[in-house]
This record gives sequence, structure tokens and C-alpha cells, in this order.
Amino acid sequence: MPELSMAAPAARVIPWWAWLPVSAGVVGLDQLTKWLIQQILTFGQSIRVLPFFNLVLVYNPGAAFSFLSSAPGWQRDLFVAIALAASALIVFLLRKYAHDRLFCFALSLILGGAIGNLIDRMLLGAVVDFLDVHAFDYHWPAFNLADSAITLGAGLLIWDSLRRPRVRSA
Repeated sequence: MPELSMAAPAARVIPWWAWLPVSAGVVGLDQLTKWLIQQILTFGQSIRVLPFFNLVLVYNPGAAFSFLSSAPGWQRDLFVAIALAASALIVFLLRKYAHDRLFCFALSLILGGAIGNLIDRMLLGAVVDFLDVHAFDYHWPAFNLADSAITLGAGLLIWDSLRRPRVRSA
């Protein structure tokens, strides 16, 4: 009689390039929503959606939270270079850790967000932001789907690092 194994089946390893459609999906949705908002709104125009949420069209030449947005223009090249370097690093990490699903999913979200905002910088010289969350006359800096994907990916990386067993050194 054949011996029955009680071992759990090995998890199927996903090839590194299989994560790229996740990134492409983020880029596609990001660019589609930015295009739609530019068709609907004019610069600075705002539409109230909920008591705490508006759609607004703004162009951010800076980084997160409008960091360096008032700089004379050199920041565009800096942020393009950072996005390209980060994208290359992410592809390297996807290749190296293809077996780690949560880690790679998080990296794929970050890669898609970085490329989505990179496209804006290359074509427009600024990132299209349109999601405006506010409370008590305080408005969070406007953001977009690419920013949301980057934030979600970063949060997943933190969660992933916290759930891993700690390795103690001797």
C-alpha cells in the first residue's frame, strides 16, 4: 500500500514577472482616473462628494505633501531620477524574493504608484492630484491613486516585517 504523506503541499512559487501585471493595473487605473478628472474639472475646481471628501484638480510639481513644490524646477529631474532608481531596485527585489507573496504584492503596488506618478512628471512636469480629504477646515494634501497604492504598499511592507519571526544573533 502506498505511504500517505501528511506534509503540507509546497506553495507554488510565482515567477517575479508575474507581479508586473499588478503594477500595470495600478498604472492603468491611476492614469485613467487622472485623465478623467482632467476632463471633468478645471485647475483648482472642486466638487463636493461627501462632507469630508472633495474631488479637486491640482498639479503638484513637488513630492509627497507638496514637498519642494515651490522650488524653481530642478526638483522634477530629482524626482524622476528617484522614481527610476526606486523602480530598478523594486524589480531587483521582485526577482530576488519572488517566493515571498505579500512582500512582492506590496512592492508591486509601490512600483505601479511610482510609475504612475513618473508618467505625470515626464509628460506634465507635475503630478495630477485630485482626492481631497478634509475635516474642520483642515485639508489633507490632495493625492491620487498612485499615492494611495504607494501608501498601501508601504503599509503592507511594515505589516509583513512585523509578522516575520525575529532572528536573534549569537
